[in-house]
Amino acid sequence: MKIVFMGTPEFSVPVLHALAARHEIVAVYTQPPRPAGRGKADRPSPVHQAALALGLPVRHPARLKEAADQAAFAALHADVAVVVAYGLILPQAVLDAPRLGCLNIHASLLPRWRGAAPIHRAIMAGDRHTGICIMQMEAGLDTGPVLLRQETEIAAQETTAELHDRLSDMGAALIVEALEQLPRLTPQSQPDEGVTYATKIDKAEARVDFTQSAETVDRLIRGLSPFPGAWVPVGGERVKLLRSRVVDGSGAPGQVLHGFTIACGTGAVEVLMAQREGKRPMPALDVLKGLALPERLI
Repeated sequence: MKIVFMGTPEFSVPVLHALAARHEIVAVYTQPPRPAGRGKADRPSPVHQAALALGLPVRHPARLKEAADQAAFAALHADVAVVVAYGLILPQAVLDAPRLGCLNIHASLLPRWRGAAPIHRAIMAGDRHTGICIMQMEAGLDTGPVLLRQETEIAAQETTAELHDRLSDMGAALIVEALEQLPRLTPQSQPDEGVTYATKIDKAEARVDFTQSAETVDRLIRGLSPFPGAWVPVGGERVKLLRSRVVDGSGAPGQVLHGFTIACGTGAVEVLMAQREGKRPMPALDVLKGLALPERLI
C-alpha cells in the first residue's frame, strides 16, 4: 500500500519502522522541530529523526487548515493514512483524501480513555486492563468505529514508561495485521456507555498528597513516571518519585516510617526509584545516601 504516516513522539517510532518494512511510505508528517535541551536549539521529533534515518520524505506543517497544505496532502494519492500520536487535528479534507481513509492507533480500549493521555490515566485510575484499538478516524475526538482491538493486563507495579513501550510494540503489530485484513474487517461502532476522557496531564497534578490512600498515591507515582514525575519537596528541591509499591504501615500522612517508606491516609507506600533535581534516576536507597528526609513529607 501507499501510506502516509503521521506521528510525532517516541511512541510512534516502532509503528513507522513496522510499516516501512512492508509498505511504501509516500510521506511522513510530524510536528515541527521544537526548542529543546540547554541551548534551546530546535530539535526534530523522534518520528522526524527516524524518518530521515529511513530515507523517507518528511513534512512538518504547523497546521493542516490551509488549502495549500490540504492540496499537497491529497496530491500524494495515498491508499491510507496511519495516524499515531500526531498532535494535530485532521480537517475533514485530510480525512477524506486517502482512498481508504485514515486509521488511528489509540492506546486504550475505546471508548474508555479517549483523548491525549490514555496510558497515564489508565494507571492513575487503577485500571486492571488496557490495550490498543485500530480506529477509522472521523471528525470527533477518538469517536470512530474500531476495526481491531487487543487487550493487555496492567501489571501491579507497572509504570507509564513500561506500559508505553509495550503498547507501542502492540500497536505496531496490530496495524500491520489491520492493513493485511482491511478489506475483510467490519468496523464496530463504539458504544455510548463507558466513555471516559484522558485529559492532558497538568503539572499541578504531580505533587504527591499523602493524605490520599496508599493505593492512590502509588498509582499517581507510577502513572506520572517518568514524565512529568510525581514529586515531593525535600530541603528546598523537588524530588521526583518514579517507582513505588503499596506496603504495610501506618502513621500520620506523610510521616517517614523508615527508609523511603511513607505513611499515607490509609496504608503506606515504599518508594523504589527517585530522582533529585539535576540528577539521574536512582534506586531510592541510593538517593537517601545524599539526602536526609524530614520526619514528615507534606
